Amino acid sequence: MKNIRIMKMTKMNIRTLLLGLMLTGSLSFVSAQTTKTDSAAGTTNTTATTTATQSANPAIDALKKQIEANPKDAEALSKLAGAYQEASDWTNAIVTWKKISVLLPDWAPSYYSQAYVYQNMKDDANAKLAYEKYIATVKPEEVEQNKKNLAYAYFYVAFSEQQSDPAKAKEHIAKSLQYDPTNQDAIKLSQALNS
Repeated sequence: MKNIRIMKMTKMNIRTLLLGLMLTGSLSFVSAQTTKTDSAAGTTNTTATTTATQSANPAIDALKKQIEANPKDAEALSKLAGAYQEASDWTNAIVTWKKISVLLPDWAPSYYSQAYVYQNMKDDANAKLAYEKYIATVKPEEVEQNKKNLAYAYFYVAFSEQQSDPAKAKEHIAKSLQYDPTNQDAIKLSQALNS
């Protein structure tokens, strides 16, 4: 008799469990529908907020108007790219730095700035390419004033190549240390590469 009661209780518990799961599943489905709709609304609100924030930045707005009047104003473009960077608007920053590179292809700081933005975007491959372009674009008469940036650019390239091309990485880290012999990260990387 006890076994029959346990079987009936088990069947009853299983039915209750299944009914509960079905109800929970239905509730989850309804909740998912509601969440999806709320999420879409949230995205719209976020987009609207981002747009409002960008529009609320008077420095960016003024620079955009200045550039509309003179699209080849490299100084205004540079200030706009910097303003985007300060606002952590990496997408607009990179677009603006690239415009500057088209206008002034021999101006090395635009490539260094692109590399910086790509790093913030976690785009290591393009950061490396931009640092290499920066290194190649710095003119001999500009080396002295760009030593720290050159040291970092060479360090970044060496760090990026340490696995794929250790010989090149050694060359780059040596250059980095030539420009800044006190950089502890470069010293550590050099020791690792040369051990």
